[in-house]
Amino acid sequence: MQTRSVVCGLLVWCGFVSLGQTENWPGWRGPRGDGSSGETKVPVTWSETEHVAWKVKIPYGGHSSPVVFGNRVFLIGANTGDQPSRVLMCLDFATGKLLWEKVVVETPLEKKHHLNSWASGTPVTDGEKVYVSFLDQKDMLVAAYDFDGKLLWQTRPGVFKSVHGFCSSPVVFKDLLIVNGDHDGESYLTALKRTNGETVWKTPREYKTRSYCTPIIREIDGRTQMMLSGSKCVASYDPHTGKQIWMLDGPTEQFVASLVYNKGLIFMTGGFPDHHVMAIDPRGSGKITNESHVKWHYTKNDSYVPSPIACGDYFLIVSDKGVGTCYDAVSGAIQWQEKLGTHYSASLVTANGLVYFLDDQGLMKVIKPGPKLEVVAENNLDEDTFASPAISQGRMLIRGTDSLYCIE
Repeated sequence: MQTRSVVCGLLVWCGFVSLGQTENWPGWRGPRGDGSSGETKVPVTWSETEHVAWKVKIPYGGHSSPVVFGNRVFLIGANTGDQPSRVLMCLDFATGKLLWEKVVVETPLEKKHHLNSWASGTPVTDGEKVYVSFLDQKDMLVAAYDFDGKLLWQTRPGVFKSVHGFCSSPVVFKDLLIVNGDHDGESYLTALKRTNGETVWKTPREYKTRSYCTPIIREIDGRTQMMLSGSKCVASYDPHTGKQIWMLDGPTEQFVASLVYNKGLIFMTGGFPDHHVMAIDPRGSGKITNESHVKWHYTKNDSYVPSPIACGDYFLIVSDKGVGTCYDAVSGAIQWQEKLGTHYSASLVTANGLVYFLDDQGLMKVIKPGPKLEVVAENNLDEDTFASPAISQGRMLIRGTDSLYCIE
């Protein structure tokens, strides 16, 4: 892909297959990086025996989401045998057949949180190359492959240290590949040339604290903003240069869930050791404050790991311990709050006015947002499910602990 205007760059990144019909799912949280699908013909009901187009065993475990471009599915995993390695796999979207697999790096298994995996960063593709990131002992490793599995380049943009392990999902922006290096040390955000992996800019993160958030990029009132929570702040940067636009200190130390944007507001959920759900006006500059730019704020029943969703007039989350909440996006008024399941790791996705809640035991509740809880369907699979789903071309891909399901 060539360098283009911001608008064209974002449209290409969204990965439309045909206007108004189907979309690719090219990276973390899909074509817009927020868990939303523009498709209208998306599965609502299924089981182990119904509406499964294919189910294939995955030889390498991980919590990375699958990504889809055209007839290719890309997935990463970790080989935890005698010679540990991190592997990129390519499957046929129509059949699930494994087309090729490539060992990206052979490296010892790092220490991690028991809810993390050794392959958690979701790949991203621009339709020509697929990009992956892993931890190689003390360094972040980023690599690019073509669609035939040929290694094009590999680089180590910086060190990375965290007692909870590694997770960084690259983001494509125009001719750049942007990765988050928030960790317990000299933290950074950096942009690499997609052609050869050379560093274009590298911005220090002043609070030097581990977080695992993938930024989202939006055009807001004439400014292109790359926004993320993490490292004791919520902040916005110019993705062309890495220059900071605004920063809100806090509200706590560590973050995992990605932001979403809707109704002119940025929505944040999560945090450790304190818990927060807030809506932020992103039209600031420099240091902003709760008083100046936070429109509403709650301090309980947040979602720490699962990323939230914006759907129409509503903002929805599910806490790690299974409490789902639907807010009015503009006012923050709670529409409903109910226990939905035991534990959640997967992020929410939305399509055709419905929101999909996938718990760790393979139960997917399909919910229509509104003033009252309305469960449209409940679907069970026979495997634990920690990875976030992907939606593309009328299908939903769900990664289990041992298998990849294609629902239609």
